[in-house]
Amino acid sequence: MHRRQLLKYATALPLALAAGAATAAVPVRFRRVRPAEPGWPSQAQWDRLKTAVGGGLEKPVSPLAACEVGPAGNAACVAAIPLLLNPFYLGDQAGGTQVSGWLDAWTPKPSAYAVAARSAADVAAAVNFAREHRLRLVVKGGGHSYQGTSNAPDSLLVWTRQMNHIELHDGFVPQDCEGVIAPTPAVSVGAGAMWIDAYDAVTVKAGRYVQGGGCTTVGVAGNMQSGGFGSFSKGFGTVAGSLLEAEVVTADGTIRVVNVRRDPELFWALKGGGGGSFGVVTRVTLRTHPLPDKFGWASGRIQAQSDAAYRVLVERFMGFFRASLMNPHWGEQAKIRSDNALEISMVSQDLEADTAEAAWAPFKAWVDASPQDYVWAEALDIGAVSARLWWDVDAHRRRESKSMVYDQRPGASPVHAWWDGDKDQVSMYLHGYESVWLPSALITGSELTRLADALFLASRRMEVGLHFNKGLAGATDQAQTLARDTATNPAAVDAFALAIVATGGYPPLPGLPIAPPNMDEARGNALKIDAATAELWKVAPQRGSYVSESNYFNVDWQSAFFGSNYPRLRAAKDRYDPHGLFFVHHGVGSEDWSADGFERIA
Repeated sequence: MHRRQLLKYATALPLALAAGAATAAVPVRFRRVRPAEPGWPSQAQWDRLKTAVGGGLEKPVSPLAACEVGPAGNAACVAAIPLLLNPFYLGDQAGGTQVSGWLDAWTPKPSAYAVAARSAADVAAAVNFAREHRLRLVVKGGGHSYQGTSNAPDSLLVWTRQMNHIELHDGFVPQDCEGVIAPTPAVSVGAGAMWIDAYDAVTVKAGRYVQGGGCTTVGVAGNMQSGGFGSFSKGFGTVAGSLLEAEVVTADGTIRVVNVRRDPELFWALKGGGGGSFGVVTRVTLRTHPLPDKFGWASGRIQAQSDAAYRVLVERFMGFFRASLMNPHWGEQAKIRSDNALEISMVSQDLEADTAEAAWAPFKAWVDASPQDYVWAEALDIGAVSARLWWDVDAHRRRESKSMVYDQRPGASPVHAWWDGDKDQVSMYLHGYESVWLPSALITGSELTRLADALFLASRRMEVGLHFNKGLAGATDQAQTLARDTATNPAAVDAFALAIVATGGYPPLPGLPIAPPNMDEARGNALKIDAATAELWKVAPQRGSYVSESNYFNVDWQSAFFGSNYPRLRAAKDRYDPHGLFFVHHGVGSEDWSADGFERIA
């Protein structure tokens, strides 16, 4: 070292050591800024962002705003009530959420600003702006998150609702995958499209099938990032397992096209690693399948005349499911109700009605043989229709079908409708929610008795829904293989069902023209959910849970949601978002941040 350099170094060293000592004594944590705090962008800076995104910058307003101000039952609030029961309306509002919050967890609060993105370039501009100005960033497509991950006050919202273009491919090959992946029939879907949009394009119009969500108003991109189970998952797997390629904007503002050859670890992380944690997905391309000839159903409700008879019924039904329904043809659910009723709401694919009836005949005969113990409170109804008509909203409307509710707002898309069975979720205020994957070993041999005991005891506290399509035991080999190559908890592949215990009611808003909810009763319901779940954990101690339908207060969420996949997900997070720009409650890397995502704590 030359003398001049040595003197320069010696002079600077005490200052550096002093600065280091001060830093060590008073650690400074990274904090995001809120409105009115130093560092919050000036109006001129917001205006420049608005210009950069083609005018698509707005200040969101809550759809509940009319009920939050003014006297109780004011006219504006009363007029808004029908809209609050329309999931398409809620999704069309920058400040809207599909549920109206969660007891003691989160309450809907609009972002300070929202970029209504129309392109990946708009998204990149919003991401860069949030990073440069230390803003809390939140991402929303459909707004269906029960845990409020698409909702954050004092934030900048990237809102992809208008990015809803859909394109079908006869033979899609991901970029840089020529000679590695054979041309595959596929569909590319913008991040703002909902499943009813995809089903209309792929099934109704093109006569093919894309694996998607059961709820028609769920966003395609968000559903894929959480794993994505649908009514026919035992036949076709998960949405994440169907992903061939994605376009995503990462924390550095780069627009990336990812697949098995391009950024493969990011590609894998997007397949079930949770929405809003790794970047903003702007487009997904999913494989499509030949459409089965028929989609069908089996529904009914059996009322047991005593506790003892009900306990026997539960075990008998589970054995029947194992023998006759745990296969690629059947999906959806049965409810183990607290009033000693077994409610059947199942669907089938690729079965004629007479074949489906034959499958159910032994169980029906067993029930009918004991009229002193069991009554069909709702007769067993089994049928099938052309699969192409399943999501044909116009056909449902023409025959005045009661199974769908239609978006009747002026100018609404004619293909927008939702299943009547999903209507209770719209604007629901959750009291509690829990899910548990039930391993297939529980319905074999003597374990079946333990399972039936657990289900019966859980039902004494709260109804248990068994979502058979959300466990892949009995699914096709391809469905299981593709699911294993996703970030979803591996427990899902071996589970015969996802048990869901949940309830809710009206939001506690004083302006609503209804009797206010009983909050003591709501907290009592939350305790009942915990007690019911504890019975299930006795037979499923691994406590695996589905990230999209899970407990907001789960303290072991890394293991419950992702199992052995979490370390790999964390490595992908550290690589593509090392400074934690993307934060969601119980998302990968969220353990480094305060509960609201504003302050780094690790």
